[in-house]
Amino acid sequence: MKKLLSVFGLFLVLAVLTACSSDEKDGASTGNVQEKELKTINIGYQKGNTLHILKESGILDEAAKEKDLEIKWELFTHGNTLMEGIYAGAIHFGHAADGPGIFAQASNKPFYYVGADNPNPEGVGIVVLKKSGITKLEDLKGKKVGALKGGNHHYSTVLALESVGLTVDDVEWVYPEDAAQGRALFETGQIDALASYDPFFASAELETDSITLVNGDIDGYPNRTFYFATETFVDNNPELVEFILEKIDESDKWANENREEVIAIMSEALGIKEEVISKQINRRTFGASEITDEIIETQQKQADKYFELKLIPVEVTIQDKVWTK
Repeated sequence: MKKLLSVFGLFLVLAVLTACSSDEKDGASTGNVQEKELKTINIGYQKGNTLHILKESGILDEAAKEKDLEIKWELFTHGNTLMEGIYAGAIHFGHAADGPGIFAQASNKPFYYVGADNPNPEGVGIVVLKKSGITKLEDLKGKKVGALKGGNHHYSTVLALESVGLTVDDVEWVYPEDAAQGRALFETGQIDALASYDPFFASAELETDSITLVNGDIDGYPNRTFYFATETFVDNNPELVEFILEKIDESDKWANENREEVIAIMSEALGIKEEVISKQINRRTFGASEITDEIIETQQKQADKYFELKLIPVEVTIQDKVWTK
């Protein structure tokens, strides 16, 4: 019996030692060591946005080298897919419009809001063909309005309709798959009005025989875009988040002072005429900032409207996803 107990005791000791060793190995593969061993920061961008400008300027890449870091740039076609990259951990940091963050939070995805761009209210609006006979927002009652569902221009159009006493039910919504399809529907008369966003909004203004019904200040809507990051990256590397935001602001200042160069870079990258990109670039001021109470309040108003319109299944509290230092 004593021999059996001795063997059993030895087994327990070995089991405990094995478990401790396993715990140490598991700990070595989690956040703290990731932070120490982080040598590459994966950043998601979309063509034509501020992170694209940051990439082309080389400001972040050069500064990262001094920290013995490499920046790996990942191109995404639109904000929703970029957000998928964020919460799947495929990228550490990225940039998207206001809607994708709301949709991601409503789906209970892990991410943080870490920064915001300056307002760009003139970057969204509504155009109609001159031959349509539509001259004011009130004329849209009973008409077909095209917009990408849940996009910044969709939201601004809802606000514009409400500003003249119309509701979302007073128009017939048509939701194209992308901006190109929306433009085709507009030019062929399959929709009466096109809600759009730059540079596609600027393109429609310049390249079609149209009038602009509204752009600019629509019920205080700022048309901000946001910077997002994974929870793990933010929690383990807050100083790198601040570092990236600082370099974005530096790049934005460079963009404000070198607009002609930015126009040439974006025109080539997007395959869009310089005249169009010039209209887009020259009606905005670049700049990045932290998330303020005012920004949270405005984003919360948008999230509440999305819930009201049944664009999201649950109410969300924006503050819950905002990174606080």
